Amino acid sequence: MKKFTYLLFLIIALAGCGKQAETQEEKRQKLANEIKKTFAEVKGDFALAYISLDNPSDSLLINAYEEFHAASTMKTPVMIEVYKQANEGKLNLDDSIMIYTRFKSIVDTSTFILDSSSDSEKTLFEKEGQLWPLRDVMYKMIIESSNLGTNLLVEMVDAKNITQTMRELGAPKINVLRGVEDIKAYRKGLSNSTTAYDLMKIFEGLGNGTVVNKDASEEMIDILLDQKYNEIIPAKLPQDVKVAHKTGWITGVHHDSALLMLPNGKKYVLVLLSKNLEDEAKGVEALATASKLLFDYVVSE
Repeated sequence: MKKFTYLLFLIIALAGCGKQAETQEEKRQKLANEIKKTFAEVKGDFALAYISLDNPSDSLLINAYEEFHAASTMKTPVMIEVYKQANEGKLNLDDSIMIYTRFKSIVDTSTFILDSSSDSEKTLFEKEGQLWPLRDVMYKMIIESSNLGTNLLVEMVDAKNITQTMRELGAPKINVLRGVEDIKAYRKGLSNSTTAYDLMKIFEGLGNGTVVNKDASEEMIDILLDQKYNEIIPAKLPQDVKVAHKTGWITGVHHDSALLMLPNGKKYVLVLLSKNLEDEAKGVEALATASKLLFDYVVSE
């Protein structure tokens, strides 16, 4: 009887040895399949870029090199350039700037006027003709996606400089050509563009404290943490997860790009892009679901 019991135990043990634990690569592939299935249920085009800052070899790219209209995600590069030029002594973050609403098209230098009715942030328009703190203009550009603030800062630092700085940060395809609401440029296809990979690289730099310098990176993260539009990456996550992020949307397009900091100290970057959405609400829901799937993957490790 003892011999039979021993043999039975040995058979069970050997069977268990044949059933190996799921590898990291297998987990990641399972995650990719779940996210792709989520995206496939919505009419539109999607991209995702993920990287762990604790283990950079742990990453996931889905259509990450495909170009998308940048929408307001380009406002993070604008902020970075402001901090860079401040670090170089070309401007002072504690200065004030004049608020105006008339800008020149990059097509032919003809003028166009920004109107508060097409801007998510209204209060800057009330300050037209007045000096306003540069830091406050930049803050509103990020947390309330102020178009007026964006155009003021793009004219100050120059779009070409912004794009060049992105190249220096390892983002080869972000192109910042102009501010926003330049309808003539839009009609000629002259729009700001990005890829999920490019946005991932600049948020990775912020998370590692290498954008401009450690102090500047931390200040920019603090601003991004105050983001008011939270329908995508943070939407389905626990409230104790810190999400420093910048969204962007125009018709048929919804984006979010973020550095996420978990209570256990883990940090990762996630970028979610979409275009050609026929049902924008369903598109946003799919993106938020993808964020939750990625979060569950990270915390399961």
